[in-house]
Amino acid sequence: MSDSLSEAIKFAVNNLPSEDSATYIGIKNSARRAALLLKQAMFPAFSEQQGAGYCGDTNIEVQRNASLSLAAESLIQAMVSVMDEKTAVEKTASLIRKTPEIARILLTDIDAAYEGDPAAKSKSEVALAYPSFPAICIYRIAHALYEDSVPLIPRIMTEYGHEITGIDIHPGASIGPYFFIDHGTGVVIGETTTIADHVKIYQHVTLGAKSFKVNEDGSLVKGIKRHPDIGSHVVIYAGATILGGETKIGDNCIIGGNIWLTKSVAAGTTVVSKPAEIKKI
Repeated sequence: MSDSLSEAIKFAVNNLPSEDSATYIGIKNSARRAALLLKQAMFPAFSEQQGAGYCGDTNIEVQRNASLSLAAESLIQAMVSVMDEKTAVEKTASLIRKTPEIARILLTDIDAAYEGDPAAKSKSEVALAYPSFPAICIYRIAHALYEDSVPLIPRIMTEYGHEITGIDIHPGASIGPYFFIDHGTGVVIGETTTIADHVKIYQHVTLGAKSFKVNEDGSLVKGIKRHPDIGSHVVIYAGATILGGETKIGDNCIIGGNIWLTKSVAAGTTVVSKPAEIKKI
């Protein structure tokens, strides 16, 4: 474990809140704060020449380490509400060790937005102004916790991303690099969705469940595949709805706007609705 990570964890453990203050702060606020601080730690500065990312400047490194320490403190505060302190510390340390790899993938998401939107003037603009970036950033942090079997906290984080951006990504979804959501409002990506690399989707796209299986007592069956699989180099235009755990969209497909799909689509296919009828009144 690096010295900076050890110091961050030590600081966090030494500053665990009392029961009263933990109640006051709340698990939700601690989880949200941890997500924002981790984002800040991964991207403490933005450069037109280098895009967004780690910077070698000493002051930036000091800022990054400070953000990591505060993020560790907030994350442990949140997690001790759902697990014992030792496990919370271990899982926090594990997440912080993963931040360089999470940041690397996020850089590909910034590249995808910059290269995929002619309105983007710089990568810094994407990172600072595009709603998709904080939504995807929070998702990727939450997904790492979800994969580490951390309960509740990942969902709190992504619902915070949903709240501030209008983009709803379940932390259980599996999303590859070079992912771009243009505009973003109203996008829904369900828990068992898989999305390969170089996928671009527009506002009001739903990747959801077609129906819910029930047990004999009428309760919903949990933990089964319910959402679609999206191949690589796919574009999904505004308002499209793709439903079902058996629905697969092949590589290099284009799904037109306002399409309703519950069946698989072969690779290299373009799916469009009938053109609007134009009448003279």
